[in-house]
Order: sequence, then C-alpha cells, then structure tokens
Amino acid sequence: MFTWFVAKRLFAQGGNSGRASRLATGIATFGVAIGLAVMLVSVAIVLGFQREVQDKVLGFGAHIKVMNYKSLGQQEFQPIVIDDSVTSRLAAIPNVASVARFCIKPGMLKTDANFKGIAIQGIGQDYDQSFINSHMISGEMPHFTDSVSSGKLVISQAMAREMQVEVGQTIYAYFFEETVRARKFTVAGIYRTNLTDFDKNFAYTDLNTIHRLLGWDSQQYAGAEIRLKDFEKLDETLMGVVNEVNHKQDAYGEYYSSITIKMEHPQIFGWLQLLDMDIVVILILMICISIFTAISGLLIIILERTNFIGIMKALGARNKQVRHLFLNYAMLIILRGIVLGNLLAFALIYLQKQFGLITLDPDVYYVEAVPVMVNWWWVLAIDLGTLVISALAMIVPSFVVSNITPAKSIRFE
Repeated sequence: MFTWFVAKRLFAQGGNSGRASRLATGIATFGVAIGLAVMLVSVAIVLGFQREVQDKVLGFGAHIKVMNYKSLGQQEFQPIVIDDSVTSRLAAIPNVASVARFCIKPGMLKTDANFKGIAIQGIGQDYDQSFINSHMISGEMPHFTDSVSSGKLVISQAMAREMQVEVGQTIYAYFFEETVRARKFTVAGIYRTNLTDFDKNFAYTDLNTIHRLLGWDSQQYAGAEIRLKDFEKLDETLMGVVNEVNHKQDAYGEYYSSITIKMEHPQIFGWLQLLDMDIVVILILMICISIFTAISGLLIIILERTNFIGIMKALGARNKQVRHLFLNYAMLIILRGIVLGNLLAFALIYLQKQFGLITLDPDVYYVEAVPVMVNWWWVLAIDLGTLVISALAMIVPSFVVSNITPAKSIRFE
C-alpha cells in the first residue's frame, strides 16, 4: 500500500518533475497508446475484411452442395435426382436451415453490339434470395419459381456495362448443344457484390426455364444447395450430409456426392486464413514497440529520480520496496496509455465505419472501403495482454535501483 500511495503521488506530480522525466513519461504513454491503437485497429480491419468477404462468398454459394459425383471439378453439371424425399432428409439434418434445388447452364448473352459467355443459374421459390436482394442496385429480384417461366433475368453491373443494357431492356441468351437454342429475356434487375469472379460470370433466372433447357426428367436437377444455421458447424453438418446421401444411387444409377463452399473455393478461404498470420505479426511488433518505449521511459525516470531513491533508502526503504514503487509508477503509465489507445482506436474505427474514409479497389479487394468489426473478446485480450506483458517487461529494468546507494545518490545530478 505504501509503495502504491507514493507511486500515485509521483505520477500525479509528473508535471512538476524534471524535463527529462516529463518527456520520458510522455513518450512512454504515447508509445503504449499508439501501439495498442494500431493493434486494435488492425484486428478490427482484418476481422471486418474476413467477415465481409466470407459473407459475400457464402451469399453467392451454398454452404454445402449435394450433386452428382460426376459433376465434381467439372464446369457442366450432370443430373441427379433431387426429389421431395431427398430434400426432406437433408432438411432434417441438425443445423440445416434450408434446402433448395438448382440448375446451372452455360450460355452466351448477346445484344446488337456485344456478346458475353456466362453461366445462368435457375432458382426456385426455395432459394434464399436475401443476399442478391441486398446487393441490388437497379430494378428488383423477381420472385422466381420452379414451375413457371418468367422470361426475366438478373445480371451483374459488370455484365450490364459490358453488354450496354439497363433494367427493362431485352437481351438474348444462346445455348449451344447439338443445335443452338435461344431465349429472350427482359433484364429485371442489376446487382453488384464486387466479387469480380462471380459478378462477371453469374446471372439468375427461374428454375423452370433452365430445367427445360437442360431437358432432364422432372426430378433431375444439378443438385441441392444447403444453407446452415451456424456456419461454424460446417464440418459437423457435412458429416451428417455425407452419412445421409453420399455414395448412394438415385433411380438412374447416379451417385450422390457433397462438397462444402470451402472445398469449392479453397483459394479464397485460404487467403482469408492467411490474414490471421498478419494479426499475429502486427501484435508482436506493436507489443515490442510498447515495451521498448515503456522500458526506456522507466529507465529515464529512475535515473532522474536518483536523489529521491537515495533519500528513500536513507530513510529505511529496502530495494524491493523501491522497485515496487517504480513498477507501480510504470503500471500507471501503461494504464494511461491503454486508456488513450482505446479511445484513439475506437474513434478511428467509428469514423471508418460511418464514413468509409479509407477506400479500396473493389476489383482487387472485393470491397469498396476498408471494413471494420469490433470483437470485444479481442479487445479485452489485447488490453489485458498489453498490460500483463508490459508489466512483466518492467521487472528487469527496475533492478537498476539496487545499484543506487544513498552516498552516491547525493552527488548525482
């Protein structure tokens, strides 16, 4: 209690101490604050970026797909029976939120001036359209069904620009098999997600149109898209799907197989996981900077208060007590730095979240502005980690006081 009381008095009188001590205290506080702010902002950016990109990829693709074994790794899907019996069994698996049939057919969009190869996905009323709806920039997402041909098409902004079409205009799609088959569509909506690989290649229409173009039997589809209630339980749910349908045959002798979105797009999810390494590197560097500035500040403060240390020892204070006094002093500096660092970090995060001050090239980073996300567990871990590690690092330099004797300190200036 005595050392804590004296440390608080010294800290409160910091403005009345020597110039070097005031400067050292300021630098140490500034170093801890900046280091902590950089750590918090960096983690918020990485977490925000991971969530933003992952949500977009998950929005485009199903968490798990059930399809023909022959379709794995192929651009063209082979038919597999997805009847009510299959969908009900899949829907009964724990953690499954929805099951929707789908069909995809490659084709070519053509106007009088341009043409472009794309993949048109047919979706029905069971398909979760919330993601595309949230990214519509013009027109609307029609309520597609699997029983009626709507004659409507939803394309991306990249396609619209390349084809020079707008909502309400007519566009033709051509499908090449033994003969060329054409379909006339009206552009009902235009979306933009900034996921370049998806935006440039995927358009949407009703399931009935694509199913009829494929010429499959009424219960045959490209597969079923499964969305989960909790994506964190992806592997566990996959095992349920595998046990339910994998390696089993449909009525036409075709084998069922399943694949997760992580398997389907390993490069994207692998890239997102690499960002975790960036967090580790940044945390290590910033903690080292915080420790270095705090140690430097403590040493300067100890040297400038050599006379004070000598007087304390002359009055009977032991080396251990004096060390604890300066350790408590250093803890106060670190705590003030942590408070200032949090205030600075949350101010920067708030400004970026509200106004998107720092922008990015969406063709490269998939987002238009740097995304941020606050995870309070990370904030708590970084604050406590900085406090504990910095406090432990102060122990070694505090032993300098053991070499200061009352006799020598009287002559010290």
